[in-house]
Amino acid sequence: MKEKTEKELKTKKTEKQKNDKKSKKEKKEKKSNKFVQIMKKKWLIDGTKTTILVLLILAVFFAISFTMQKLDLTPIDLSKDKLYTLTDESKEKVKNIDKDVNIYFVGFSEDDSNLDLAKQYTKANEKIKIENVSVENRPDLAEKYGFQNGDTGIILECGEKSKILSSSDLVTYDQTTYQTISIAEEKLTSSIQSVSSDDVPKIYFLTGYSEFSLSYTMQYLNMYLQNEVNEIENLDTLTTGKVPDDCDTLVINTPNKDFDEITTNAIIDYINSGRNILWMNAIVATEQNFPNMNKILAMYGVNPFEVGGIRETDSSKMVYESPDLIIPETTYHQITEDITNGLIFLNATKINLVDDTQLEELNVEKTEILNTSEGSYFRTNFYNSSNEKTDEDEAGPFLVGVELDKTISEANEETGEKEKVSKLIIYGDNYFASDVPLSSSTQAPLIQYRQNKDLILNSIAYLANREEDISARKDTGTVTYTATEQENQIILTAIFAVPAVIIVIGIIVWISRQRKGSNGNKEKKHKKEKTENK
Repeated sequence: MKEKTEKELKTKKTEKQKNDKKSKKEKKEKKSNKFVQIMKKKWLIDGTKTTILVLLILAVFFAISFTMQKLDLTPIDLSKDKLYTLTDESKEKVKNIDKDVNIYFVGFSEDDSNLDLAKQYTKANEKIKIENVSVENRPDLAEKYGFQNGDTGIILECGEKSKILSSSDLVTYDQTTYQTISIAEEKLTSSIQSVSSDDVPKIYFLTGYSEFSLSYTMQYLNMYLQNEVNEIENLDTLTTGKVPDDCDTLVINTPNKDFDEITTNAIIDYINSGRNILWMNAIVATEQNFPNMNKILAMYGVNPFEVGGIRETDSSKMVYESPDLIIPETTYHQITEDITNGLIFLNATKINLVDDTQLEELNVEKTEILNTSEGSYFRTNFYNSSNEKTDEDEAGPFLVGVELDKTISEANEETGEKEKVSKLIIYGDNYFASDVPLSSSTQAPLIQYRQNKDLILNSIAYLANREEDISARKDTGTVTYTATEQENQIILTAIFAVPAVIIVIGIIVWISRQRKGSNGNKEKKHKKEKTENK
């Protein structure tokens, strides 16, 4: 009996210890899950408080968004060519403007990329103000510039001067590469400069003597020049009888016939007034008898062009297996300072100068710009199709780009007259600045290859005394988005299906928790009723 009692006591003690451990474990679990239980009961299950929590999160989000907009931070630009970031060149061009420039974007959305780009000018110069407006809230601008509901455009004002850009002015379309090309930065920068500048350079292109013209073989150059701070005009000297007094730079493209007396005298008078010329002369295929043209060139010490063209043997100085597409070497000059990606000349000719003694007698100072390599040669026999240099070919290197400064008169302190100098920049090629394609297999114009565009635009800016416009311009070509059907499906799935799935899962979880809570309450109620009945 005694043994039985001891055994029962021992069993009860063991059961008590087990119950105590179980109780402690339950208390511990209950304590560790206390926060989770509170969240379930107090927040997630309680719809009112959940709504308050969601509204609080949204309020924080909108507060952060509003603060970011007020800070007006520069957007992060992940594009390869930094299409949506203002270049240092543009910042440099506008930073010293000391006049108030107001730019009004009419009818643009707040998230427009061109508007974001324009806002970056305000950080480069506080004198520049950007404002996004509509016809409704600025009827005065609409009436002044003829805007109507639904119209979009950009108005630039500086004092009495103004300029209007349409949305189409900010882009161009390349028919050969099927690319949409953004020129927004070039257009905005040049427009800001033009309305704030007292003097805008006037560039005249001599017409009537060449197959190269702005309207035919140099349309891209015409567009690029207008994107800079320039006014462009064609010049027919037979009509005017002179080079206009407002001409800052006269451009002469490969003459295919000699100048008449009127044009010759007009150009000579222009030179003697101390003004500047850009001359581009491509390959000469036949003998020329151009005494008037040679008379003008001789004023700078340039000998007549010879029949023949330059070819290359150095594979690193020509386009792949194309000896007539040469890559000239640049020398140090302000024009070529930022040209690091090379140039491409097609059917180039050499520039022949008199010796240094004769240049000195002509009061001409020479500064070389471009030369060919030692592996180049000058071929006069066009029937020879061999790519190898022959004994009859003249060995290089050759001069294909040079600046010649001719002093017309010295400065005179007694009379107060300034030194008068006429500058001639001459290149032994014209195709590099033209719409002529690189080859038959591609339609892209030569001016778009390497830094050909920079060479011609920098040369004109230099001669027009706008050194601030000399730069390496960013490539703004952007391929139009043409996703495949499969890619479109993936994108649409990512945009719409994924969020929809997340929402459905959330609803299912919420209903499941609601049911679980309801079933738990029923079980508790049932147990309570059962206990009371007992």
